[in-house]
Amino acid sequence: MLITGANAFDGKAFRPDLMIQLEQGILTAVDKHLQPLPGEQILDLAGDFLLPGFVDVHIHGFRRHDTMQGEAALRAMSRDLAAVGVAAFCPTTMSASPEDTRAALQGIRAVMDRPEARGARVLGAHMEAPFLQESRAGAQRKEFFQDPDWTALEWMTGGHPEIVRLITLAPERAGAEAFIRKAVRRGIHVSLGHTSASAALTHAAAGWGADHITHTFNAQTALHHREPGVPGAALSDDRFFCEMICDGVHLHRDIIRMMVRCKSAARAVAVTDAMEAAGMPEGEYVLGGQKVFVRGGEARLADGTLAGSVLTMAQALHNLIHLFGISPAEACTLCTSSPADSLSLPLAGRMLPGAPGLLTRWSPSWEMVSVLQG
Repeated sequence: MLITGANAFDGKAFRPDLMIQLEQGILTAVDKHLQPLPGEQILDLAGDFLLPGFVDVHIHGFRRHDTMQGEAALRAMSRDLAAVGVAAFCPTTMSASPEDTRAALQGIRAVMDRPEARGARVLGAHMEAPFLQESRAGAQRKEFFQDPDWTALEWMTGGHPEIVRLITLAPERAGAEAFIRKAVRRGIHVSLGHTSASAALTHAAAGWGADHITHTFNAQTALHHREPGVPGAALSDDRFFCEMICDGVHLHRDIIRMMVRCKSAARAVAVTDAMEAAGMPEGEYVLGGQKVFVRGGEARLADGTLAGSVLTMAQALHNLIHLFGISPAEACTLCTSSPADSLSLPLAGRMLPGAPGLLTRWSPSWEMVSVLQG
């Protein structure tokens, strides 16, 4: 497929002069002057916006499927997410027994090794447990929490820690510094989350190699003018990428705007933190073995605790522009190239040869039109 007439977002800015070629699930060419191949379909977007496929680095489930359910569920998530414009994602684990976590990670590895032909790429696991702080458990089951331990990680990954692309932990737990340093040496990005860390400890963890904050402001110490906590340290420390759940529930409009101004779009990361109810009607669902009730666009446990979201990346982009007043260029960055950069991925989230050949088309008024896939 040869795409012409698009106002294409290249990962940094809009380019009305680009032509894009897609073939067999890959973006094969990007240039001002491209010639169609023999028999190739030509699609003229007539000035519509064209974006790289979304990159979601924090997502538990979608359309009744959950990361913890194993390979078959992940394959369904991969296919279903591609259909709504996600080009790449990190299946995210929940707190569970070591045995259940190991089984989930084996499923992730299987899909990484044998990807779905027309599915969203699995980038590797985001382990959101078990090295978390009990007092900041949120919807995570704290009975499975433990101190960071490399031997435990090796066992849960079946001796293949490279399955893990990102891991969330609480830096105040015993052994956190040594674990973070080793994880970073092994190519794993470390995120701080579900933590009671002070601002000072947050800055210290950045010195150990942590470079990411999980669902900023949620399940962590609060921002206070004499003790800035995790959010204050993260927003002022250029070493961190900061996740934002842009559903209008987890973060107030002013906080979204403040985060983008403090971090810039290049260091803020839109995520969904979606659970299995995303893409489904309201009702009763499950997350981490706990009942979740979805009403009014909110996913909560029986006690009212927020339990992930029902957000999609397309809705996050729409919200950023229409509800939160973020400029289109910044909003597109937050949903594409910034998440990819947070995990050191040079191709995902950009219009470059070799990138995933899955794109989203948007009208001049920023309504999503369709998903385009080579």
